Amino acid sequence: MAAYAVCVRDGQLLLARSPGPDGTPEWVLPGGGMEHGEDPYDTVRRELMEETGYRIEVTGLLGVDSRRHRHPGQGLRPGTDHHALRLVYEGEVVGGELRYETGGSTDFAAWQDLSAVPDLNRVSLVDTALRLWRERPTNGHLVPGARPLPQEVNEE
Repeated sequence: MAAYAVCVRDGQLLLARSPGPDGTPEWVLPGGGMEHGEDPYDTVRRELMEETGYRIEVTGLLGVDSRRHRHPGQGLRPGTDHHALRLVYEGEVVGGELRYETGGSTDFAAWQDLSAVPDLNRVSLVDTALRLWRERPTNGHLVPGARPLPQEVNEE
């Protein structure tokens, strides 16, 4: 389980950069995995501070992204069946200064123009979170529409 924040100000989205599976940098939402016993509200605030240097006020719960990833086995290695449950919050920066994480899962953080996001190399959660932010579904669940949202992703 993980928690992420959509922070938008002056037409820009706060993103962090992380190496993708093949090492190519990709943009991600600030946030990450919960520690044992940690409340997701505290997780998103901690993770955002670690990755960007900012303190945020959580201003709302936008929704939940639930994905199942099945990775096929190779040779003698068995496949894995992973279920990712990600809470997406809205946040407002209330303090701190932009800085980069050292020794963590990201190496850079920046404000990106919302209009430029479609051209960035990014993880799909960025698109999902922006849809939640724009559409604000009352039940926190996106209906497939402009961009397909498969419930299951098979990676081969």
